[in-house]
Amino acid sequence: MSLLGRKKQKAIYLGFGIIWALFAFGFASASASYSSKSANFELIDPSVGGTGLVNSSSKNYQALQSGALIGIGTSTSSTYQVQAGHETTGAPTLAFALLSSGASFGTFSTSTTSTANAQFEVLDYTSYGYVVQIYGDPPTDPYGNKITALSTNAAPSVGVDQFGLNLVANTNPITFGAGPNYGQFGSGTVAPNYDTPNSYRFVSGEEIASAGKSSGLTVYTISYIVDVNNLTPGGVYVSTQSIICTATY
Repeated sequence: MSLLGRKKQKAIYLGFGIIWALFAFGFASASASYSSKSANFELIDPSVGGTGLVNSSSKNYQALQSGALIGIGTSTSSTYQVQAGHETTGAPTLAFALLSSGASFGTFSTSTTSTANAQFEVLDYTSYGYVVQIYGDPPTDPYGNKITALSTNAAPSVGVDQFGLNLVANTNPITFGAGPNYGQFGSGTVAPNYDTPNSYRFVSGEEIASAGKSSGLTVYTISYIVDVNNLTPGGVYVSTQSIICTATY
């Protein structure tokens, strides 16, 4: 993903690397039994599902059996989880994707904090959760000048050279960003260093999100800020970052 901004010939471009994993599901379905017939033909108790009907009989005895799938889903506790259903594989599968190919800070100003957003999503099947980490450098120009990365949490501060991010909804410097979107069956939490509104930070290698159990689709939004001062050299600033998602067991 790329991030671009400009201030007095000063611009920023942020690129992201991605680690891919495949995610696969098996599905089975069942339906009730009904009688299908026409004027000349009749099917008695047809079945589409996990197990068809079986007619067992002898001279003095007849039995009609039926089996079907009655439910699917995941049940979990702090130390245990089970994946129920007619066709469920025990093989863990992880999927991760960037939803943003690029983002822009626009034009930098010493009197205004610049902002940008990016998104990624995670799906996790039958592992015991996942951990997401971010690696990379703060925005850097071709001569090695860097926007200062916030190694401790801080609020936006106009006129202070700084770069940071979080993964929640914010109201400072503007209303932007969002907390995790769990959709249906999603699960996960933002890491403590990045879960406070209006507080930003960037330390390469830190965990930014995680889940403690299998999860459906969860979408995370990264909110970035950049402040510059009169001593920040003009030019184009580039940052390449990698987001790594690892399944846990």
